[in-house]
Amino acid sequence: MDISIALGGGGSRGNAHIGVLRVLEQEGFYIRAAAGTSFGGLVAAFYASGHSPDEIEEIFSRVDQNRLYGRAPDDGPSMLGTAGIQKFLDSHLKDRAFDSLRIPCALTAVDLQHGCEIILKSGPLKEAILATMAVPGVFPPRKQDGYDLVDGGVLDPVPVSLARALAPGMPVVAVALTPLPEAASQLFNVPIPQMIPSALIDRISHMRPAQALGIFMQSIEVGNRMLSELRLQVDKPEIILRPDVGQVALLDEVDVHEMARRGEEAARQALPEIKELFTLSARLGRTLRLLNARK
Repeated sequence: MDISIALGGGGSRGNAHIGVLRVLEQEGFYIRAAAGTSFGGLVAAFYASGHSPDEIEEIFSRVDQNRLYGRAPDDGPSMLGTAGIQKFLDSHLKDRAFDSLRIPCALTAVDLQHGCEIILKSGPLKEAILATMAVPGVFPPRKQDGYDLVDGGVLDPVPVSLARALAPGMPVVAVALTPLPEAASQLFNVPIPQMIPSALIDRISHMRPAQALGIFMQSIEVGNRMLSELRLQVDKPEIILRPDVGQVALLDEVDVHEMARRGEEAARQALPEIKELFTLSARLGRTLRLLNARK
């Protein structure tokens, strides 16, 4: 049973993708292509590079999430940096490029100069991941080939059409991490470096600029939810999975194993629907063969 997957963005929520991949593999589905946006792009890249879901979970669970967002000297304007993320990618993906992946994989980004979506499917894998995860204002844009690239979720939170293009004719299983538009919105939490005293952290969190940033990011989240739903309605994936991660904020420190478990739960709940899709496809195939035989 061959499928293509579209893994949506959502920051820390994206660890739920690991559990989805694990269940699909356990149930005998063959993932022939992977498209990803933001954190979904990170998971798609690791999976396409040959890491199993169990390996990805183990790698991600060992990360000190408080040390990912230090600034590098060449970082552009942003609230946080990606020095720790770059070090993590260097350690695990090294110089891997798209042409070395075991299955077709592509990530999405948005060029600020031209206001258009950019598909990343060649060149260094690390650079593509840093671009697709560059949440505007939070992380610095990535300059590549004359583009100023930011998070692909700005225009396409769940890259269904890209997953379909990577594996034409195969069903697309889309994993959406944004809550439905009518759900309560979660505040944006700013990760504070561990070396700052707790009393000072409390003062920073109550400062007007920090509160204003939280309101701004919350409004962006609301718009992102609506855009995600509109894109899903237009692109029409065969299956949509929605792990129960809506109350997790973009940069929350999370239990990776718990997030993966929630992904597993969503995938298992959808298994009857996914299997029915292949049953209907097989029936249609038999009907078409019979019709052709009678001609």
